[in-house]
Amino acid sequence: MTASTPRRRRDIYLLPSLFTTAGLFLGFFAVIQVTQGQFGPAAIALYGAMLMDMLDGRVARWTNTASDFGREYDSLVDSLAFGLAPALMMYFWSIHALGRAGWLIAFVYTAATVLRLARYNTQTSTSSTHFFGLPCPAAAAFMISWVWMLEVFAVVGAREPWSVASAGVTLLMAALMVSGVPFRSFKDFAIKERIPFVVLLAGLVILVLILFDPPRVLFAAALAYVLSGPLLWGVRRMRRKGG
Repeated sequence: MTASTPRRRRDIYLLPSLFTTAGLFLGFFAVIQVTQGQFGPAAIALYGAMLMDMLDGRVARWTNTASDFGREYDSLVDSLAFGLAPALMMYFWSIHALGRAGWLIAFVYTAATVLRLARYNTQTSTSSTHFFGLPCPAAAAFMISWVWMLEVFAVVGAREPWSVASAGVTLLMAALMVSGVPFRSFKDFAIKERIPFVVLLAGLVILVLILFDPPRVLFAAALAYVLSGPLLWGVRRMRRKGG
């Protein structure tokens, strides 16, 4: 190694790894719950895994403990919590009724998640404001909230047309993950900066709404984010044609 070659950090740091391991535990717990038909507890566990996924990277940056090990460990956990677990959730709740096509569709979603993670990890340049392709936690959030919300309405997912609709949702999320559609990353949002009072108030209102009716509010939030990417892509296309 020459003096000019940057040294890659392969160290293992305890604090961010604890958050990542907590996400792994919640993802595994969700898989167990799904196989037992407990979709509500599984959804809550996977949302907890998303929270752990947001925290581990930020903790690593705040404490200057980011490393190659942490990055790879996080991706492996994400493939379980946001790939396999949501796919199994959709399969056991609904698309198993489609027979062989059902588990193949679940596999396509899982494979798309792994491909999305691999592509992200090998990108040499990334945007500070946008992801290209739907982030796998967002895809998982839509899958989870789809099942959870319809469960609240006592919808039988294995019956048509819901099994066909669920298969369509699963394939759509898989396609968006491996696409080049831009999605806002919010990486440029700085917690330490001052924010207007109205933004704080809006955040509190959203939190109260989530606590009041988690399935429907979280579904609405996931739907809004999923739609934001194609809308942003369409606006850019129109501006290019107009210019």
